[in-house]
Amino acid sequence: MGANPLAPFSANTLEVDPADVRRLIDEGVTFQLLDCRRPEELAVAALDDALHIPMDEIPTRQGEIEDDPDCPVVVMCHHGVRSLNVTSFLRSQGLESVWSMRGGIERWSRDVDPAVPRYS
Repeated sequence: MGANPLAPFSANTLEVDPADVRRLIDEGVTFQLLDCRRPEELAVAALDDALHIPMDEIPTRQGEIEDDPDCPVVVMCHHGVRSLNVTSFLRSQGLESVWSMRGGIERWSRDVDPAVPRYS
């Protein structure tokens, strides 16, 4: 029996590393990537196939976010602060399978894919 591809997704933590997210993409594991940055930030750098809902719209657009324990949601922002707040909010609303990508797209650019532009 192989390793559980969702092993980085522990109920005991709110964050996952970008390298683990990259591995899930490479392995074809089903999950939803939610980008909570503003449109002007997306214009600088974005990841393909992410659902874009700015942080301030999350409460009114929550129905667009996957609510399936077998399909984790990974929330990302610039540095990981907003995504951690969104993750905490969504968990407080009853969504259990939600995690923040530690370090955001900044860390993704540094550690996973330097082709993704960095911004300040």
